[in-house]
Amino acid sequence: MDFAKKLSDHENVITRSGIKIVETKNDIPENDESAHVQNLFLEQANKASSDLFLSTGSKIFSTIQSLSDEATVTDKDHLVDCNLYPTKLLPASTIIEAGSLVVIFESFDSLNFVYAAPGGVFNNRNGHFHHDDFLGKPYGCKIRSNNNRGLGFIYLLRPTPELWARSLNHRTQIVHELDSAMVIFNLHIRPNMVVCESGTGSGAMSHCIMRALAPHGKLHTYEFNQARAQTAKDEFKRNGVDHLVQTHWRDVCGKGIEGKKKYGGDEEEEELTFGSGGFAIGPAAADAIFLDLPEPWFAIPHAAHTMKPNGSVCSYSPCMEQTQRTSQAMRDYGFHSLKTIEVRLRENYVDDVELDTVSTVKLPRDLNVNNYVPGQPPTELGTTPPGTEKKAETRKERESEPVPKKKRKLLCARPFATMRGHTAFLTFATAGNRKWPDPMQETE
Repeated sequence: MDFAKKLSDHENVITRSGIKIVETKNDIPENDESAHVQNLFLEQANKASSDLFLSTGSKIFSTIQSLSDEATVTDKDHLVDCNLYPTKLLPASTIIEAGSLVVIFESFDSLNFVYAAPGGVFNNRNGHFHHDDFLGKPYGCKIRSNNNRGLGFIYLLRPTPELWARSLNHRTQIVHELDSAMVIFNLHIRPNMVVCESGTGSGAMSHCIMRALAPHGKLHTYEFNQARAQTAKDEFKRNGVDHLVQTHWRDVCGKGIEGKKKYGGDEEEEELTFGSGGFAIGPAAADAIFLDLPEPWFAIPHAAHTMKPNGSVCSYSPCMEQTQRTSQAMRDYGFHSLKTIEVRLRENYVDDVELDTVSTVKLPRDLNVNNYVPGQPPTELGTTPPGTEKKAETRKERESEPVPKKKRKLLCARPFATMRGHTAFLTFATAGNRKWPDPMQETE
């Protein structure tokens, strides 16, 4: 996926400025006044460049200070070089190549995926589609089927975590895009952080977290099921995001099999070993932790040990009883600012609707045929008052004339008849400053 690619360097105002430290000459003859003046000029220019790049208010200085607080500003003069600060941009894939992941749009509620390979064929109800027709085409294009006279068609989409979640094979219940967006927002996940996820499952939530962590963050994802852990590890590698994630075959709750087992697979590949209890990345190492477990309260002591001070934790639980028990465990281990939310998505269908216009033809006024009008002689029932025959004929002629119907289009939005129901309760909490011991060492 594009978010896992290496950032490319591009020119900006800083790189085009040409500002850098210029070496001054020390062995200048005393009688060479022009060389002394030029040397003084260079010294002042170097001082101005250092003030511009390394002043305490600049972003470059704050970044350097966060990396190495012990060094002084004078030791960092080699960093005053405009060529060291290009703009980092994420290169976007536009053309489908061999091995590219392609999300296939079949219909409004049906998505699939393939890895484009020469000679491959994708079959669905719309027809047969050859991978050779995909290669070299841009993402978003429309491809016709090779049979059925080309009546069937599909769209080739660039993969994103949301499209991947809708198209992958669901090995377990996944976290949908609305819940995953709320989790990432409330956990304050941003690039270069370390995040733990317990309950890899189908890997849909893992891709959403990795997109927020890229380009240099790290996700530690844990799965107690042996087959699911290996399948997720293989998918991460094939999607090109394996450098952002480390897959662990482990039961973080500490209720699994004791000891270690090797996963039977390719000997050249890195083998997964089973571990029981905890996150095994050291104390105060994770910035955020996401728990998607049937009994998350057993993982809270391990999360308190692994979490950095003021880090955030989230528990994804379908039942309120799970939420209540997890919340109590969070309070017992020093977590504060607890809140539980439920997110519901109501989609609206937007489309052009044709509306019939109301006729604006003026109809004639109804004739007064009241037999008992004061001041006029009464008429017999069933007879027409004198002088009204022509008016009645004129009215019938107007009514028989065809009225031109004009239709106008109006953009309208209406909610869908069905709405996705309850998914889960999201419980968020913030870790305190207390250091908690490793629960696995206490049990030993």
